[in-house]
Amino acid sequence: MRGVNASLYQPPSADDLRQARAELVRLDPALARLDRATPEFEWRLRPGGFAGLVKMVIEQQVSIAAAASIWNRFATGLGEVTPGRVLDYDEDGLKQFGLSRPKARYVLAIAAAQNSGAINFTSISGLSDLDAIAALTALKGVGRWTAETYLMFCHGRLDVFPGGDVALQEAMRWADQALERPNGKQAYARAEAWQPYRGVAAHLLWRCYGGVKRGEIVLD
Repeated sequence: MRGVNASLYQPPSADDLRQARAELVRLDPALARLDRATPEFEWRLRPGGFAGLVKMVIEQQVSIAAAASIWNRFATGLGEVTPGRVLDYDEDGLKQFGLSRPKARYVLAIAAAQNSGAINFTSISGLSDLDAIAALTALKGVGRWTAETYLMFCHGRLDVFPGGDVALQEAMRWADQALERPNGKQAYARAEAWQPYRGVAAHLLWRCYGGVKRGEIVLD
């Protein structure tokens, strides 16, 4: 993989996903119940690089509608979401676009890291999953969940699993027909069985979780 734009990364095709799902069920029959009930889905690929990571940070812990509104104000206000444009502002300046003070601080830190060469979004594409997660989480304000979802959604990496995600944990509980959902440590350990398709398993679990919550899917 080269570059940082979504167009440079190739998400798995529909056929790739069908084959991966079949392999996941073979590896772990507990997934069969969710797999049967869940229709086909597309891989969620979105733009990456500096702007892509900043957008994920802005979206953290707010509703979808609020995140979209803040991002629009932020991107429109800057004109172009680049490290240089961000560094034209201080924390108070970024707050005028709707960012909280902590998020303004994180966005400035990511911009400074990119500007100084402490992070290079192009070179991250050549790193292993673990090394890429380590490089991203070295940035202030970027936790493991953000790093993992960035690599899934912006790079199309098939074997990254954000085990700290509560929706994934709940869908894992359904798969195992357990009384309690696993915690983050347990979810990561449980997902080991799904290599090398942990990212596909995450998409399957998310799609099933969303479908059940919307009343589109009824598990047998």
